[in-house]
Amino acid sequence: MRAPDGMHAFYHYAEKKGYSGVGIWSRQEPQRVIAGFDGGEFDAEGRYLRADFGNLSVISLYLPSGSSSPERQEAKFRFLDAFLPHLRALRAEGREIVLCGDWNIAHQEIDLKNWKSNQKNSGFLPEERAWLSRVFAELGWVDVYRRLYPEATGDAYTWWSNRGQAWAKNVGWRIDYQIATPDLAARAMAANVYKAQRFSDHAPLTVDYRQLPDGN
Repeated sequence: MRAPDGMHAFYHYAEKKGYSGVGIWSRQEPQRVIAGFDGGEFDAEGRYLRADFGNLSVISLYLPSGSSSPERQEAKFRFLDAFLPHLRALRAEGREIVLCGDWNIAHQEIDLKNWKSNQKNSGFLPEERAWLSRVFAELGWVDVYRRLYPEATGDAYTWWSNRGQAWAKNVGWRIDYQIATPDLAARAMAANVYKAQRFSDHAPLTVDYRQLPDGN
């Protein structure tokens, strides 16, 4: 995929057929780029790409979905088990970090339209939601959109099924996040889900941040 003029482009491609991979486009060239985090099962699916800019790290992330089969749900749980200690290690680095992407988990009831009927479905399972609660409460990461808009419902959705009239009726889920270290999250000024044009079953989440002291 060709980046826009003046942008640097980096990708972590999936080795397995049917997986999309992740990418980062940036105006500033990073000092370091890291593809993958576990060196095994999930790196082959192209799910993690990190770019370092001074004291700032930007990570493009794509968590597995478990909706296609029980086997994929078990793979999702394995990912969560492997990724939690990685998130803990990232916090220990002392850098400003933001993880952007499809987390494939709606955290709270206000994060999807039909929460009552989805409590046994992948993406809103109690175990998944509890895992995300640990990310915030135990490890200290911050859900940037929720920090800015704690009560938002329909405006917050970032994914809609292609079935039925989900997009037209705004029967959506909020499963795409920017999750950041506390100091960086506190620099967020505004966030928006871009819905003027539909690119896929997801909509882009953008966040405006005040500049860090080192200029990033």
